[in-house]
Amino acid sequence: MLLTIKVNGTLLKAKLLDNPTARDFYSLLPLSLTLKDYASTEKIAYLDRKLSTEQAPDGIAGKKGDITYYAPWGNLAIFYKDFGYAKGLIKLGQLEGDFSVLRAGSDLPVLIEPAD
Repeated sequence: MLLTIKVNGTLLKAKLLDNPTARDFYSLLPLSLTLKDYASTEKIAYLDRKLSTEQAPDGIAGKKGDITYYAPWGNLAIFYKDFGYAKGLIKLGQLEGDFSVLRAGSDLPVLIEPAD
C-alpha cells in the first residue's frame, strides 16, 4: 500500500506495512488533516475513529520516518526524530526520501492519499 502526503507544496511518498492497523488506516484515505508538533519529535493528528489494534505489538520505539498510530489517544503520529519505546504505538509504515518539511512550523495542513 503506497500513499502520498502533500504538505506545504511538497509531495512525500510512503509505504504502509501489511498489518490490520495499516489496512484500517488506508481505508480512511483520502484524509485532510492538520499535523501539530508534539515533543519536538513528531507530528500528530487525531483521526475520526479508532483503528483496529488486532495483531498489534504491545508497543514500539518510534524511529525517524515512521508513520504510526498511537492507540491510547487514537492519533496518527509521524516521527521526524527518533523516539524511545511507547506502549500502544503501532507502526503503520515508513516515509521515503527527504521529509524535512515536517520539521517546519507547528500546524501543517496535509492531504494523505493513496498513490497512483
